Amino acid sequence: MVSKKSDRLSFDATLAELEAIVHQLEQGSLPLEEALKQFEQGIHLVRAGQQKLEQAEQKIQILMDEANGNPQLADFSPEQGEE
Repeated sequence: MVSKKSDRLSFDATLAELEAIVHQLEQGSLPLEEALKQFEQGIHLVRAGQQKLEQAEQKIQILMDEANGNPQLADFSPEQGEE
């Protein structure tokens, strides 16, 4: 099972970890089992990063609507554990 650690990382940290995994995989020196684990973690990081971007886009849209005098109800659920 893949760790949920990437869900708690900032977007920049998620991207940095993903870049490190890509670099390791490009080297081609990992054993198959480890490469598969890294690939799985990379997929999880991509999904977590996409979710963070979608949430940021929602926040921006809400703020822009409010700034333009068009406050609207929006489906927005902040990321769990967000401070």
